[in-house]
Amino acid sequence: MGTVIKVGIADLNTACSPDVLISYALGSCVGICLYDGVTKIAGMAHILLPQKPEHDGNLMKYANTAIPLLVDEMEKLSASKARLTAKIAGGANMFSGILTASTSQIGERNIAETKATLDRLGIKIVGEDTGGNYGRTIEFNSENGILYVRSLSKQNIEI
Repeated sequence: MGTVIKVGIADLNTACSPDVLISYALGSCVGICLYDGVTKIAGMAHILLPQKPEHDGNLMKYANTAIPLLVDEMEKLSASKARLTAKIAGGANMFSGILTASTSQIGERNIAETKATLDRLGIKIVGEDTGGNYGRTIEFNSENGILYVRSLSKQNIEI
């Protein structure tokens, strides 16, 4: 295994084989992992909310702006958008006991916008572990494109 590259909340990064991308504590957030299997270039975004409002300049915080930005960063490393595939995880309902208008179904909204943005970009989702009411940590291997999903309350899985 190469270098482990952390991706924080409202953050994104790229990795080349054999490096690994990791993001902790996905609750209602969604982790988007993009992969070009020919060049073995991987990318990960940890989005917090579905759509960017006009007043916020942090493009990495929102699904509709972080995903195109991640694609651009990967293309700079010689990945091809036409070859990219996606794996996604997260989007849990973490606020079931304290729902308000602003937190109501935020996980579901994050998942929906992630899928819509990937569809608009022509990137196929080849695996996912979304929804539920539990947090996840994800690790994305740039050598083979495997996404490892760990959770305290569920069995660990490979996608």
